[in-house]
Amino acid sequence: MTRQFGRRKFLLYGSATLGTSMLLKACAGGTTSGTGTTESPAAESSPATGTTAASGDAIKVGILHSLSGTMAISEKSVVDSTQLAIEQINSAGGIGGRQIEAIVEDGASDWPTFAEKARKLIDEDQVVVIFGCWTSASRKAVLPVFEEKNHMLFYPVQYEGQECSKNIFYTGAAPNQQIEPSVDWLLENKGKEFYLVGSDYVFPRTANTIIKAQLEAKGGTTVGEDYLPLGNTEVAPIIAKIRSALPNGGVIYNTLNGDSNVAFFKQMQGAGLTPDRYPVMSVSVAEEEVRAIGTEFLKGHLAAWNYFQTVETPENEAFVAAFKQKYGDDRVTNDPMEAAYISVNIWKQAVEQAGSPGTPSDLEAVRTAAYGQKFAAPEGPVEMKTNHHISKTVRIGEVRDDGLFEIIYETPGPVDPVPWNQFVADTKGFTCDWTKTGVDNPGKFQI
Repeated sequence: MTRQFGRRKFLLYGSATLGTSMLLKACAGGTTSGTGTTESPAAESSPATGTTAASGDAIKVGILHSLSGTMAISEKSVVDSTQLAIEQINSAGGIGGRQIEAIVEDGASDWPTFAEKARKLIDEDQVVVIFGCWTSASRKAVLPVFEEKNHMLFYPVQYEGQECSKNIFYTGAAPNQQIEPSVDWLLENKGKEFYLVGSDYVFPRTANTIIKAQLEAKGGTTVGEDYLPLGNTEVAPIIAKIRSALPNGGVIYNTLNGDSNVAFFKQMQGAGLTPDRYPVMSVSVAEEEVRAIGTEFLKGHLAAWNYFQTVETPENEAFVAAFKQKYGDDRVTNDPMEAAYISVNIWKQAVEQAGSPGTPSDLEAVRTAAYGQKFAAPEGPVEMKTNHHISKTVRIGEVRDDGLFEIIYETPGPVDPVPWNQFVADTKGFTCDWTKTGVDNPGKFQI
């Protein structure tokens, strides 16, 4: 059962709640760098800003994101939130008295580089976990490395599902926690004719396979489907096709990533395709991207996520206040940033339960301890399931004048993750459970 609600006043970030005061106190203990800017650490391998100096007793972790290239528009801020979580843990005494030392690497929006840097972090730096990747292409590129090394990646971005790896913990949304409910909402509220636009790589193509199957099952229609190479800005031909296929208006489902979104929304507006008749539902455009593209081009358009900066929880008030104190009042938070923050905290809890961070060659105790870990996240309560995904609340937001999202729909509580899609024939009936015994592949077996 779901509920809808109107405009609500967001809690003032500066309010003196107990949770905020405690969190700000924790943050004050560490050093800061780049306050008030959007700069992230240099691409060179180095301890993350805000952590203690490297020592022989430190717990080494890796952070692997694009700090350059087309995906830097999205990924730099995820590095910032990951570092915030590490700084808070270190300021509170670390893990078992040991400080966390983060080594940051730049994937450079290049998938082979992601794999190269993952291997370097594991083999040379001897990190015990890596937090990183945004695109599914980068995740797919590093997956063989993590499986070969039997290592651990926490992946913080919504994705297309159709994967359940023992070596990855997914803290972003599975399709049933973002894509599928957003399609249902659009069918009920915005129309039944959909034009699908995405970047040309695994996530958009797989997401659109799911959407087309869902529309067919529920009485919707796919009137067009187009892809752009990642980073390509030649969107005018696609916009012309949208106008032709939907002369009276209709839904545009957007899985573009990176800089392509800048050109797309600006040219949509320039062509007169406004959100009253051509609402765009995005699943990779959040507060950081709105700020980069320009609110004037996005106002009235929609996004489906699990977290928005405007979520009204005490934990979110504290999270936003701490982030702004560290990086500047002009900064915003978003879903992948919050999912990265969750990743670090769930990993920390698992390490504490296991009694050791493990070693790069044996992380089984931490992996097992992660199952069932609960965390009072800014988005609301989450729990790590034995399929390596977390329960999450589903939300839809509409861009408003200040560049933040008015939450116009949310589920009443967390939704359990379903990695293998039940609309797609090839994966219908499959599930994942890494505690399951007596099956050949616990990552994918018939229900």
